[in-house]
Amino acid sequence: MKTQTAAAPASDREFVVSRVFDAPLAKVFAAWTEQKQMLRWWGPRIVTNEIPKFEVRPGGTYRIVTRMPDGVGYPMTGEFREVTPPSRLVMTMDCSEHPAAWHDMVKPGRSKEDRNPAGIIVTTVLFEAEGKGTRVTVRMQFESAEICENMTKIGLSDGWGQSLDKLAELLRGR
Repeated sequence: MKTQTAAAPASDREFVVSRVFDAPLAKVFAAWTEQKQMLRWWGPRIVTNEIPKFEVRPGGTYRIVTRMPDGVGYPMTGEFREVTPPSRLVMTMDCSEHPAAWHDMVKPGRSKEDRNPAGIIVTTVLFEAEGKGTRVTVRMQFESAEICENMTKIGLSDGWGQSLDKLAELLRGR
């Protein structure tokens, strides 16, 4: 099965990425909900990850630190609002601990007192059987059109594309 990633803004405040994986539903869901697997595929190819907290249950929290080759970390925290195996995850994403330069790209001209210019991002991940594989659709809801547009400009599509490429490799056993 050939895998393709489709990514685009779905509305002025929503970004959607979708891809079909040549793997069964339960295996793909596990790659999203098991910490050791998430470590292997999350983020662009050049980064490493630390996941000191990962409680996949409604109300459970997580912390992922994505580290660039120069050592700069991009921490993200959030809460799992919904966990419905093997079909749905809903979680928040809080990037307030990202470096100031990143915040300046996401919200140019922001007040320096604004501790979380990207706001809380609500992300819904759907897992659907498709043929012998699984379609994963990620919907990210941003607090404003400006944030969605700027996140897209700084590489949201490419970042998700690389992450999902890594996920496909993991699912193939590489």
